[in-house]
Amino acid sequence: MVLGVGDIATSRAFYEQALAPLGVEVVLDLPGYIGFGDGGRPWFFVATRTPTERVHVAFSTQSRAVVDEFHAAALAAGGQDNGAPGPRPIYHSHYYGAFVYDPDGNNIEAVCHQPVSGAE
Repeated sequence: MVLGVGDIATSRAFYEQALAPLGVEVVLDLPGYIGFGDGGRPWFFVATRTPTERVHVAFSTQSRAVVDEFHAAALAAGGQDNGAPGPRPIYHSHYYGAFVYDPDGNNIEAVCHQPVSGAE
């Protein structure tokens, strides 16, 4: 997926901080084009172009604690809250997610589909 962004430096800083708890980092850095991913492979991109209009991007994780960490990191990076971490049983019984607007107003989510474990 490629999101068009209004300011590549602002978006890079936001996503670098917000996605760090998920183990996602910058793996490709070209003028006007940043690739985020893991294991050295990019799979999520932001690029200088007309900003993408109000999309919803969800990043899945195996841990509810990571959802909480994502939300805190995204807010600290300048994101706007669009739903604090918590269960969302309207989707399914184990759905646990958090939502934040990125600098361009896109709804960015971290979600865990795992049942509660004794470790969390």
